[in-house]
Amino acid sequence: MNQPKSYRSSFILLTILFFLWGFITVLVDSLIPRLRELFTLTYFQAGMVQFAFFGAYFLLSIPASYILTKIGYKKGIILGLCTMALGCLLFYPAASYRIFGIFMVAYFILAGGITILQVAANPYVAVLGTEDGASSRLNLSQAFNSLGTAIAPIIGALFILSDKIKTSDEIAILTDAEKGLYLATEASAVQKPFVGLAIFIFIIAGVFFFAKLPKLINETAVGSYRDALKHKNLVMGIIGIFFYVGAEVAIGSYLVNYFLEMNMVEVIKQNGFMKSIVEGILSTGITESDDKAIVGVFVTFYWSGAMIGRFAGAYLTRIIKPGKVLGIFATIAISLILISISTTGLVSMWSILAVGLFNSIMFPTIFTLAIDGIGSLKPKASGMLCTAIVGGAIIPPTFGYLTDQIGFKSALFFVILCYTYILYYGFINSRKQVTI
Repeated sequence: MNQPKSYRSSFILLTILFFLWGFITVLVDSLIPRLRELFTLTYFQAGMVQFAFFGAYFLLSIPASYILTKIGYKKGIILGLCTMALGCLLFYPAASYRIFGIFMVAYFILAGGITILQVAANPYVAVLGTEDGASSRLNLSQAFNSLGTAIAPIIGALFILSDKIKTSDEIAILTDAEKGLYLATEASAVQKPFVGLAIFIFIIAGVFFFAKLPKLINETAVGSYRDALKHKNLVMGIIGIFFYVGAEVAIGSYLVNYFLEMNMVEVIKQNGFMKSIVEGILSTGITESDDKAIVGVFVTFYWSGAMIGRFAGAYLTRIIKPGKVLGIFATIAISLILISISTTGLVSMWSILAVGLFNSIMFPTIFTLAIDGIGSLKPKASGMLCTAIVGGAIIPPTFGYLTDQIGFKSALFFVILCYTYILYYGFINSRKQVTI
C-alpha cells in the first residue's frame, strides 16, 4: 500500500465498513431457517426476507447518490451507519412480538443503510492515495468484505441457530408460563446479536463523526441515464449483475435447508473429520447441537471460497482476458451445481459449497466489462449496476417458490440458467482488454 501516512487511518476505517456490510448481509441468511419455523413460513415466504433486504438496493441506489451530492460523503457514511443501526434495533420489537412484518421493515432499513455505504465508501477508497494504487486498495477492502461474509455463518450458527425451535403443535401444548418463557428465550436469541451490532455501528458512526476524512472533488458527468442505456454491453452487464447476485444469494440463503433435506446431519455425525470441524467451531458436543447449527457451520466454506477466489481471480485477470476468466468460472459453477444435483452425501454437499469459490470474480468482472468504453457516463452506469443488486430480492424467493413446488434438486436448474447468462456475457466480452 502506498497511500500517504495521513490517509492510513481513513483507509482502515473504510475497510471496516466493507467488512461490516459483508458480515451483516450474510448474517441475514442465518435468520431464514429460524424465521421459517418461528412463523411457520413456506420456502417462498422465507425467501421474501431477501426481497425486503435487496429490494432496498433497487429503490435506494440512485436516490442515495443524490443524497450524497447534497450532504457530502462523510455525512453520507454517518447517515448510512445510523440507518443500519436503526434497522438492527428494530429486530428487538420484531422478536418480542413475533411480528414478521416488522422483521421485513427492519431488513429494508438495514439494507438502506448499507446501500448508502456502498455508494459512499468506494469513491473514498479510490482517492485515499496514489491513482495507480486505487485498484489495489479497492481489492484489499473487498477482500475484507469477503472476510465478513465468511465469518458471519459461524456467528449465526453460534448465536442464532444454536437452540431448538419448537413447532406450532409443540408450542400449543405448553402451559402459559412455559409458553411465555419459551417465546422470551426465542426472542432473546435474535435480539442480543442485533442489539450488539447496533451498539457497535453507533460507535463506528461516532468515530467517523470525529475523523478527518479527505474531501472529494465531485465532477459533473456529461450525459443522461438514457444515454448510458444506449450502450448494449452496459445493459447486458446490468442483467448480468442481476443474475449473479440473485444466484449467489439464492444458494447461500437455502444451503442450510438444502443440507437438512439431504439428511447431511447424519452423514456429518458419521464422518470423523466433518464431526471434528463442527465440534471445533461450535465448542460443544455435536450430539447436543441443533441440526441447523451443525450444517450451518459449513455455509462458511461457501462464503470464504469467495474470499479465496477473489485473490486468485485478481491474478488470473491480469494474465487472461477478464471476459474469458468470467466465462470459465461460470462454466465451472454450472458443472458443480450439476454434480450436486446428480449426487448425494458429501459429494453433493461439497460441490455446491465450491460454487462460492467461482462466484468470487463475477461481480467486479461484470461491473468492469459493463462500464468499459462509456467515458463520462461511468458514474451513472455505476448507479444502475448497483441498482441491479435487486436480483438478490427477486431470484431467492423465486427459487424458494420452485423448491416448494418441485424440490431443491430440480429448482437448482433455475440457478443454472442464471450462470448460463453470465457464461454467455463473459465469452462475448472475451476479446476486451480490461484490467480489473
